[in-house]
Amino acid sequence: MRNGVDGARMRGPAGLRGRLLGSRPLGRLRGWGGVAAMAVACGLTASLTLLPLTHSARGDSGVTEVTGPGVGIGMPVKADTCENPEASLTPSSADGPSIAAIKARGKLVVGVDQNSFRWGYRNAEERTLEGFDIDLAKAIAKDVLGSENDIIFRAIPTNQRIAALESGKVDLVVRTMTINCKRIEQVAFSTAYFQVGQQILAPKGSTITGYDSSLGGKRVCTAEGSTAYEALEQNAFGATFKDEADGTKADKDLLTVPNQLDCLARLQLGEVDAVLTDNALGAGQAAQDPAVELKGKPFTTEYYGVAAKLGNDDLVRRVNQVLVQYRQGAWKTAYDKWLKADLPGISGPPAPKYKQSER
Repeated sequence: MRNGVDGARMRGPAGLRGRLLGSRPLGRLRGWGGVAAMAVACGLTASLTLLPLTHSARGDSGVTEVTGPGVGIGMPVKADTCENPEASLTPSSADGPSIAAIKARGKLVVGVDQNSFRWGYRNAEERTLEGFDIDLAKAIAKDVLGSENDIIFRAIPTNQRIAALESGKVDLVVRTMTINCKRIEQVAFSTAYFQVGQQILAPKGSTITGYDSSLGGKRVCTAEGSTAYEALEQNAFGATFKDEADGTKADKDLLTVPNQLDCLARLQLGEVDAVLTDNALGAGQAAQDPAVELKGKPFTTEYYGVAAKLGNDDLVRRVNQVLVQYRQGAWKTAYDKWLKADLPGISGPPAPKYKQSER
């Protein structure tokens, strides 16, 4: 599968540096300077438009609109309660209006990351998207449409994941998206496919020891719309984590940024002192830059889920059916390939939870 993507591409720490910097000195950049260079070159991924990455189905622009019953429009439903946010609908292979619309289009449109090493990132040599989340998205496409290549990847910033579903730009979001009480009021999640926790990422020589009082007076970067940002809103330990004019047109996107990779770039440039993120993403960033490391221990227990638009129940059930099979072998294969080296000690995926009324 080939990705028609302009801009920087990477395969690990070395792949991007030469393409962006050539033989120029890295100057102030710490560790893997190419990460910071990529962020600067890409305008710190500040654009909020969705980027069609591959496999366009029709249209001169190369963009296929996601339309059809239960996809672009959605069905009015009552949002879930938060008694058990990880509980999802029971699995089913039955076709409903959402699945029918996807089959009629012939492509599954999935919102993904293109900047998170090991999860969803661009391979410089192969010119493809790859990673743990990408493998899962392909497995869903193969089950629904018969081929893992019947998929359109759209790169979306962290803070646009929910908007992309609500507007019908994508059918699903498979992008390290944490299930929580706030989000289940806005989107419908599959069962959990990975367990993570929030943790501090900082330079190895930093006096910061973790998510604790050592953050006092420090500048901490998070992605907009992330659970990390919400954690700092509850307790920042005296750290500065909000930009002036945060959320307005005057927002400089220094401490709160559209994508996690932007935080690593800010850290390398010395513009922030630490990053707060999921330990799974942090481990990937530490693998990219040997000058930084995860500090302390994870202080939350969170779960990633595949997100769909509220009301697209048949699509959620179908994803859950895919996950039933995926947990039996493919999950471990993907973990060993993408994550084990940097995030060891995980024996398997979290057990699925289903809504009581569905049993």
